[in-house]
Amino acid sequence: MYLSRVRVDLNGLSRGDLFDIMDGRAYAAHQLLWRLFPGHQGARPFLFRQEMEEISDDRAPKGLPLFYVLSDREPRPVDGLLEAQCKPFSPVLEAGERLAFRLRANPTVAKPVAGQRGRRADVLMAAKYPFESGGDRKSQACADAMDAAARGWLEERAGAWGFRLPVAPEVGAYRQHALSKEKGRPIRFSSVDYEGLLEVTEPGRLIETLAQGVGRAKAFGCGLLLLRRP
Repeated sequence: MYLSRVRVDLNGLSRGDLFDIMDGRAYAAHQLLWRLFPGHQGARPFLFRQEMEEISDDRAPKGLPLFYVLSDREPRPVDGLLEAQCKPFSPVLEAGERLAFRLRANPTVAKPVAGQRGRRADVLMAAKYPFESGGDRKSQACADAMDAAARGWLEERAGAWGFRLPVAPEVGAYRQHALSKEKGRPIRFSSVDYEGLLEVTEPGRLIETLAQGVGRAKAFGCGLLLLRRP
């Protein structure tokens, strides 16, 4: 695997693509990053996460898009458009080791429908549903219920992904996305940012999780689990 920090030369983008990338539109980013893998045919060979680059001294945002890309092959920079700082990524993990993590995920669950294939439901919206429209949905109780649902989703699945959460993770930005298509309804999904500490329980399985990604909407900037030693 290869882990890369990818910067975009905004002068190399069309006006429409520039607005889409700066607005954080995941489909435009997905299409742009494909250009790092010319000639590749088949399944998408990478996971990615979009952020805004920070100035190192005070962590103030520079306002320029920055992508973290994990791929199963080495990306090839695109002159005048994509700069990739790339290094081989072969983590060596041990059971019991604790690592800081960051994750942008799409928390969903399958809801059974009589006589039909189960539908995916947004975990946070499901937690919000019992609160009546209006002021209650803006209450602290509603916010706490949504945060608890987001944490519960990750905690329940952690074991299958090769780790456990020794402390409750922080739940950050919750966003709803609608990606336009030429035909039909737009693709809708949500994303949640997590940050915290994990403990490795099954090193091999966790490495597989890193490579495959976490949850759904991986083509749209979700699922990349970033680890570092605290």
